[in-house]
Amino acid sequence: MSFEALGLHASIVKAVFQAGYEKPTPVQEQAVPAAIAGRDLLVSSQTGSGKTAAFMLPSLHKFADAEPAAAGRTPAQEAQAARARGERVRFKAAQPKMLVLTPTRELALQVTTATEQYTAHMRRIRAVSILGGMPYPKQMQLLAKNPEILVATPGRLIDHMESGKIDFSQLEILVLDEADRMLDMGFIDDIEKIVAATPETRQTMLFSATLDGVVGNMARRITKNPQVIQIMSAANRHENITQKVHFVDDLSHKNRLLDHLLRDETMDQAVVFTATKRDADMIADRLNIAGFAAAALHGDMHQGARNRTLDSMRRGQVRVLVATDVAARGIDVPSITHVVNYDLPKFPEDYVHRIGRTGRAGRNGTAVSLVNHAESMNVRRIERFTKQTIPVDVVEGFEPKRSAAPRSGARPGWKPGDGRNGKPGQRSFHKPAGEGYRGDAPRREGGYRSEGAPRTEGGYQGQRREGGYRTESAPRSEGGYQGQRREGGFRSESAPRRERPAFGAHPRSADSARRTFGDR
Repeated sequence: MSFEALGLHASIVKAVFQAGYEKPTPVQEQAVPAAIAGRDLLVSSQTGSGKTAAFMLPSLHKFADAEPAAAGRTPAQEAQAARARGERVRFKAAQPKMLVLTPTRELALQVTTATEQYTAHMRRIRAVSILGGMPYPKQMQLLAKNPEILVATPGRLIDHMESGKIDFSQLEILVLDEADRMLDMGFIDDIEKIVAATPETRQTMLFSATLDGVVGNMARRITKNPQVIQIMSAANRHENITQKVHFVDDLSHKNRLLDHLLRDETMDQAVVFTATKRDADMIADRLNIAGFAAAALHGDMHQGARNRTLDSMRRGQVRVLVATDVAARGIDVPSITHVVNYDLPKFPEDYVHRIGRTGRAGRNGTAVSLVNHAESMNVRRIERFTKQTIPVDVVEGFEPKRSAAPRSGARPGWKPGDGRNGKPGQRSFHKPAGEGYRGDAPRREGGYRSEGAPRTEGGYQGQRREGGYRTESAPRSEGGYQGQRREGGFRSESAPRRERPAFGAHPRSADSARRTFGDR
């Protein structure tokens, strides 16, 4: 199918071809016609499948077919006229027609850049990014232009909404890109507030790795009779990406192996993922000392520094990018051939997003995870989520001293408890099916003695105390306290003697069962 067959405006098709697009991706083939028809969309598709064009192209088509707005004064001209009249210049709230919410600044800038390519032959359409890390005066200048398309992160957008700088009364299209990630980052309240400020007549398109759980609940609240499109789930197989696991003994072993992997002649550019911002800076510095063109990317960097780092990556000046999960969201550099998980992600979903930085748009890629033996269970979680086994690889000269644990023959989706009886919390759950008492096995001799049966041999065989236990009527035996008793004692003469249980005895009913150690 061609872009012309999707029914897009001629100016958009021309711009798409100039941007290097040859034919629509599967998600674009399904989403674009439905969006042009005005349907709400719930789309689940893998990273790098062309989601940005899937929601932006039909939206631009709608604006291209709209009647041009009546010519009027620009905001600068209105401000100049107000000053000439001696009036105070008042800021007029921006009234965008389309809002795109993204979880990170990098993804917002990526969407804005792509939109500028798609609108190369549409002069009346302006798209701006409103996000954290950008100076407020700069953002005020962008909003003063009253852009048709606003791409923003939820936090900064809320700030402008509360200050009256943005008015959504004219909004026609709302897009939530990577909605699952925004919810993971705690933006649920901000999203609810933003959606509540938009007209109910809007068209809503939600793109997410998964459409179940919290995402599904929110999607049902903000959409009306949506068309569900599932190209690939977040647990897709990434067949164009070669995945490997390398076990390491310690930090020194990990660093030496990383150095070796980054010297691979087949590698063009790579992204190394770390768990902390501090590690990102430290590893980037060490790689630079070792002769690599490396740079760090994390959330503590100013937006200008992050933009310069990504620009250097796209121009090929940076060969190795050391990044954290949040900062790397939205990175779209086709020349990234390798992804290295220096630290495994906390959640399996993040693993899928990480390796999605390579193998973009159908290209081949390689994803390598450096794993300590104690992290084997995390690898199993990723395998269960992706429903595929990640093979273990060993580089000659960098073999781990400790061999990896043998991989079980169970399917990748196996969970503890498979093939067992009972439910979690029951004793039978901890025993594989078939174990326990078997009818043909010999029982313990004697079994359990019934109440009326005589005592069998095998009990306490030591010498019994002569006389057994003294009855109330029997005289006190020797061996007790032989001294003179204290007159009166502690008990008054008139108070009756009270029966006291022996040390360690606990009163219980006559028909209560004897407790055992396992009953505690």
